[in-house]
Amino acid sequence: MKKRPLRIKDIAEILQISVSTVSRALRDTYDVNPETKEKVLALANQLKYKPNFNAAALASGNTKNIGVVIPFITNYYFSTVISGIQEEAYTNGYNIILLVTNDSSERELSMIKNLSVTSLDGLLVSISSNSVMSNHFQELIEEGVPLVFFDRVPDDIVASKVLQDDFSGAFQVTEHLILHGYTKIAHIAGSEHLSFTQRRLQGYVSALEKYDLPVRKEWIIYSGFSQQCGESDMNILLNMKEVPDAVFAVNDRKAVGAIQALKKRQIKVGSEFGVVGFTNDPISTIIDPALTTMEEPAFEIGKMSCKLLIKHITNKHFLPKEIVLPGRLIIRDSCLGTSSSLID
Repeated sequence: MKKRPLRIKDIAEILQISVSTVSRALRDTYDVNPETKEKVLALANQLKYKPNFNAAALASGNTKNIGVVIPFITNYYFSTVISGIQEEAYTNGYNIILLVTNDSSERELSMIKNLSVTSLDGLLVSISSNSVMSNHFQELIEEGVPLVFFDRVPDDIVASKVLQDDFSGAFQVTEHLILHGYTKIAHIAGSEHLSFTQRRLQGYVSALEKYDLPVRKEWIIYSGFSQQCGESDMNILLNMKEVPDAVFAVNDRKAVGAIQALKKRQIKVGSEFGVVGFTNDPISTIIDPALTTMEEPAFEIGKMSCKLLIKHITNKHFLPKEIVLPGRLIIRDSCLGTSSSLID
């Protein structure tokens, strides 16, 4: 079996000092006690430690390049986030380099492990939907790499994060359905592993509980984020013995798929069956009827993420910070209401 290479973390554990102290000692920075530095260098030499040049290059903070790890590039939401990142980066003299994972955790891991030497000052990351391991990011942080997560963020890492208020947004769109008379509301969710999927689920559940409506597990379906997944999920619901009268989709693409499934069965969307989404993708105004949705502050998330990362790059002692931005309910015709609507 191939032996695992020695890491900075191993040296820190042997000497019982912090990973950041070892990292600074190996980089010969001024703020390390000379005696400590001598111990670190001696042990590193004794153990034949070979530095991770990729991490060292990331931590050096002098290339004026920022890496952006994203699941998709053609997706409306992520393209809007990138626009926000680019504007903030350009204003501060940075370039951005896109690393697209195609929503694959394997590709994500490979990209992080093989970062280009001396090419980046820091990373902005939105993890893939099937990421269940985050050790590769934790190791970068421990080695002093500036890193900020946005939108799809891991819960098990202490780092700066920027995201929308998924709970409140999901609560509002579900409550909107309830106030318009829908009482049997299903939820077609995203990947169960993602924290924002769970936060939107919690918002949906809380709205149902507020109005004493049942939370039925069979009406909560996890799958992907595509239009095809939305259509497939909706067909599953429509084939059940007891069919819901409305659905909250985790994003607009899935909501559009749900509308297509309903229309194929000649079910009138908006009156007979309510549909709401989440994003305010341009497709939400093209589909007929137009989709009620929660608009995500994608551009602002991009700008704020980049602003936070630059603070980490320029100030190594800047503490991790989590920023949650509110969304905005956009009311259209996909849930006009039933005869029992609570809205006049």
